[in-house]
Amino acid sequence: MDLIDLNAMPETEARFPAFIDDLCDKLELDYASYVAMPPLSGDVRYYANYSDDWADHYAQNNLHCVDPVIHKSVNSIAPVDWQRFDRDQNFNLVFNPGREFGIPNVGISVPIRGPYGEVGLLSVSRNCEKSVWSKLKRKIMGDLQVAAVHMHDNVMQSGILPNVLSRPALSSREKEILQWAAAGKSQQDIGDILCISHRTVEVHLRSGRSKLNALTTAQAVGRAISHGLIYPG
Repeated sequence: MDLIDLNAMPETEARFPAFIDDLCDKLELDYASYVAMPPLSGDVRYYANYSDDWADHYAQNNLHCVDPVIHKSVNSIAPVDWQRFDRDQNFNLVFNPGREFGIPNVGISVPIRGPYGEVGLLSVSRNCEKSVWSKLKRKIMGDLQVAAVHMHDNVMQSGILPNVLSRPALSSREKEILQWAAAGKSQQDIGDILCISHRTVEVHLRSGRSKLNALTTAQAVGRAISHGLIYPG
């Protein structure tokens, strides 16, 4: 996936909506949103490509107070498929009127947690049959996790946590292995290329994930790219 590189764009707020639009275009999605909730400043940041009509309805009715996309996903450490939400009163308050605005009730949210308690949430959706969504979700999950980390880190560095998020100190081997992972190589492939065991590869990946505060290798790759430690594959 060749998404807009936020690091290479002028440091203006316009780059974040542009990234949202590019993400939808590249991953065959209809809508995407990102919200950052840093505890240190309380400066919530939000970007989305929903229609103005829906955004106005959402704000006027304080739907953020009941939206399961926020309240269920933000407490998770793994991506949350919206199909897992209970069809309860809160769900209906958000998604029943959402149908009138063309808002899908199928989607997925990817939570990103940083080292200082900040939380980011990238949510995407598409109007389609559940069977189509199931196939698309499997296809885009890895790219979506990388995109979530890239978006989160750039938003965090744009003023919410100035001078707090330091550049992680990866070893040369950790960077080398993450670079091969970015190129789509498996642990076994990387071991063969570097003439080391796949278990040694896993040790370095685990260490790299820890230093980058990433839960998955895909997130670690995305975060390493954002910090300029490796390059897109």
